[in-house]
Amino acid sequence: MTELVEVTSGLEFPEGPIAMPDGSVILVEMFGPRLTRVLPDGTKETVAEVPGGPNGAALGPDGAIYVANNGARFTKTEMEGLTFPGPTTPGKYIGGRISRVDVETGDVTDLYTQCNGVDLVAPNDLVFDDQGGFYFTDHGRDEGRVAHLGGIYYAKADGSSIEELVFPAHEPNGIGLSPDGTILYWAETWTGRVMRRRVLGPGQLEEAGLVDTWQCLYGLPGFQLLDSLGVDGDGNVCVATLVNGGVTVISPDGELVDFIESGDLLTTNICFGGDDLKTAYVTLSGTGRLMRMEWPRPGAKLHYLND
Repeated sequence: MTELVEVTSGLEFPEGPIAMPDGSVILVEMFGPRLTRVLPDGTKETVAEVPGGPNGAALGPDGAIYVANNGARFTKTEMEGLTFPGPTTPGKYIGGRISRVDVETGDVTDLYTQCNGVDLVAPNDLVFDDQGGFYFTDHGRDEGRVAHLGGIYYAKADGSSIEELVFPAHEPNGIGLSPDGTILYWAETWTGRVMRRRVLGPGQLEEAGLVDTWQCLYGLPGFQLLDSLGVDGDGNVCVATLVNGGVTVISPDGELVDFIESGDLLTTNICFGGDDLKTAYVTLSGTGRLMRMEWPRPGAKLHYLND
């Protein structure tokens, strides 16, 4: 693999990159808080100001950007020259939500704030299927001695329905589908595990038993935390790894394929773009940079973006 090359810097905790067909990358700046387009020459343009804490993003079937918004669950914290997501600041948290952003006008609409009467806590990331729906993680949040647990959800882009599929999940973060759409993956931040479930239909996951070891694809050794993820064309799960900053590549069989060091303790996300989907874009949030590198395999095609 080639080395990481800087595309742009000066971002306020970038996450949720989307490699657009025109060569630009749309991403969130969680502490902006905003949705930003980065042009190939590194120029930055604000697409929309997004109140709360935009955390993950995906292109929907209507051409809009859908944002997993943690509601300002995290507070910007500076430490040793890096930016970290600190605890919630009382009075700033507005509640978790799924937001829809019109790319042309910059209009922001809150699509979902609850599921079956229960408030969303801190949506973190999302991925679309081929049926016009999307799976998303709710990371949850701590409040004093109380932990508000999150889960895995499925919702329609038209705002017509939302369902809770997995509860509880332990700080679920990145989420993605296998290239054939039959397996849903998600990363748990503090356990350092990549979890999976078989997809039986749109918004339908196979139940997992308490000791069903298949549901855990891989667990990282030592003190390594996990953030968001992407899936490549061979079905490998490429998960952004915190503390041991970089991208961990895990095969569909649960084997470690590779680790790409980034030099940033807070490496938070990866997506694939370019004509052949072999350009990887990586967000280095601690230092506020978007990077790119050539990937040895094409990324998996995303619905509504690479169709």
